[in-house]
Amino acid sequence: MLSSLLRSALVLAAVCCLTSAETVITCEGRMQRLSCDQGVVSVLTVAYGRTDGQECSEGKPSGQLANIACSKTDALEALANRCNGRKVCEVDKTIFGADPCPGTHKYIQTTYTCLPAHHVVACEHSKAEVICDGGQTIALIGAFYGRADRTTCIYNVPDKKLNKIDCFAPTANQVVTERCNGSRCSVHAVNSVFQDPCSGTFKYMELAYTCQYPI
Repeated sequence: MLSSLLRSALVLAAVCCLTSAETVITCEGRMQRLSCDQGVVSVLTVAYGRTDGQECSEGKPSGQLANIACSKTDALEALANRCNGRKVCEVDKTIFGADPCPGTHKYIQTTYTCLPAHHVVACEHSKAEVICDGGQTIALIGAFYGRADRTTCIYNVPDKKLNKIDCFAPTANQVVTERCNGSRCSVHAVNSVFQDPCSGTFKYMELAYTCQYPI
């Protein structure tokens, strides 16, 4: 069975000639924002650490810039799992876990593209129908379950259930990939499917996928 990241790579290979990539560099302590006016985010490369003495160096003492051999080895997987398939994704350094080089002022350098895709949003306790016709199969670009803003799925929801906006289920891609490995599937946006990443918060699910003929 293909992993969600591998499926994303196959989708990217099919449309790479039709899209252009954008690079975003975000200094440590700031929020990185990836967004697509058309299509959904597909992360291509990620570097978290420091490999250059000049980038994000303004106002920093030389001791925080000297180590230029600092990088987080699993940065791509961490960011892709969080952002792939979303219209807008905002993250900071906490997504990468342990600090790869304490005492060094780091930055996030991300290259991503915007892929054309089917994009579905389902509020908690509802479900999404994912369908491909004509002998094609579902190729998942990304899945998200949690809450990342105060504007999605808010109708008749108390404010206290919307305050936590850094909440996501880390296994969402794996869960949806396992359920949607054919031409159609139903995915329920419920804690029993994804496990509850933030108790007391009203969550939602985002899915992005394309339909492809089997390889």
